[in-house]
Amino acid sequence: MQAFTVNDLIDQHGQQKKLYLEVLRVPALSAGLYILPAGGVDPQLPHTEDEIYYIVSGRASILVGSENQEVAAGSLVFVAANVEHRFHTISEDLTVLVFFAPAEYTLAGKAE
Repeated sequence: MQAFTVNDLIDQHGQQKKLYLEVLRVPALSAGLYILPAGGVDPQLPHTEDEIYYIVSGRASILVGSENQEVAAGSLVFVAANVEHRFHTISEDLTVLVFFAPAEYTLAGKAE
């Protein structure tokens, strides 16, 4: 079994210089923690896998395709594979659990 606490993941994330910390990878799924600072820019590009974002804390908006949605703690957002999307107007530090199915970059044929 692998078990995690969000606080432990936040501590691990703080020890690196990247926005995204992958914490789990199996063929059918990967998961990680994505943290964007207030006023920051989300540089991500569309992924070849479906994604679910669970907002742990913070406030922002997310643009998915042509749809815009405000998000805050407790929000859950599904993004289909290959759909352009990004967080914007980040008014409070944003902490997000991210789930990819299948594992991120599996369909693109590369690993990060």
